[in-house]
Amino acid sequence: MERVALVTGGSRGIGAAISLALKSENYNVAATYAGNEEAASKFSDETGIPTYKWNVASYEESTEGLKKVQADLGPIDTVVANAGITRDAPFHKMTPEQWNEVVDTNLTGVFNTVHPLWPSMREQKFGRVIVISSINGQKGQFAQVNYSATKAGDLGIVKSLAHEGARNGITANAICPGYIATDMVMAMPEKAIEATISQIPTGRLGEPEEIARCVLFLASEKSGFINGSTISANGAQFFV
Repeated sequence: MERVALVTGGSRGIGAAISLALKSENYNVAATYAGNEEAASKFSDETGIPTYKWNVASYEESTEGLKKVQADLGPIDTVVANAGITRDAPFHKMTPEQWNEVVDTNLTGVFNTVHPLWPSMREQKFGRVIVISSINGQKGQFAQVNYSATKAGDLGIVKSLAHEGARNGITANAICPGYIATDMVMAMPEKAIEATISQIPTGRLGEPEEIARCVLFLASEKSGFINGSTISANGAQFFV
């Protein structure tokens, strides 16, 4: 049976690596994006993976977008909630807008993505929910109270979903990447990159493909007894 996978924020960075990895394993993949139409169009042209535009912070947009994907590709049984944003500021300078934007996308966005698909996963007695959290949701980070709170909240989501979905063949797990060599990270000043690497015992940044390989395992039928778990992929920078 051909599996259908949705990857939110799936046309750039870690999300793009996940989309490509799933396609390489014969998943029928759909990738969402929020705003960069040029990058999404280029990604689709180069990979053959269709892209769909909607704001995961909106339940209505998410519901309509998911209906469109399923009309095109079939029922979604694997969902990778990867979309996320940052609005960094020290807490005493953080605005309510910065807080709400991050919560709406990174936390509520997971609800908006998974909730509409949950009934069909229950009915078909199979589902894979994989949430891309962050090392900063485990340890916290200066100027990221909003981001760290949402990424910690994502871990609570998968643990609770695991309890609810297990009897119906649904697993829900999280991956907490450390610092990964995405375009955004590599655009940092060289000294900032060096300072970041100095904190990683492995002595290098992670690669997006390393996170994608974690996703492939959690998405597979072979991982069915792993439920409510978190994979920390951070080069030994932080342990839970």
